[in-house]
Amino acid sequence: MTDSSALTVYDEVGGMDTFEELVRRFYDDVQTDAVLWPMYPQDDLEGAIWRLSRFLGQYWGGPSTYSEQRGHPRLRMRHVPFHVNPDARDRWLRHMTAAVKSMEFPPIVRTQMLAYFDRAATAMVNTFEPTPGRA
Repeated sequence: MTDSSALTVYDEVGGMDTFEELVRRFYDDVQTDAVLWPMYPQDDLEGAIWRLSRFLGQYWGGPSTYSEQRGHPRLRMRHVPFHVNPDARDRWLRHMTAAVKSMEFPPIVRTQMLAYFDRAATAMVNTFEPTPGRA
């Protein structure tokens, strides 16, 4: 029997299947966003789902599949090619928050996830210029 105090968030929420569901819900929303959706690989949505769900699973205590397949996450570097301004950050966070809240996570896990996503989204901001084509 495993000591319950040793459980990770990954274990607590049900493992990779849960992270895949979270990410699918997130992308379902992102596809409706005129600012964010062009930043995502429409021709490889399944690949994007795989990458984000594996990253999140690893971050929250699951297997290191993401790093084994993709190397160090280097989140800021991976996002440099994209126009991530405060508006994009807010939109991303709104979609991820909706996905998190749509899941049946324990309250403490929901709080931890939302705090992490807020910090991570803020760290990805790489410009304060308006979104091209939008005033």
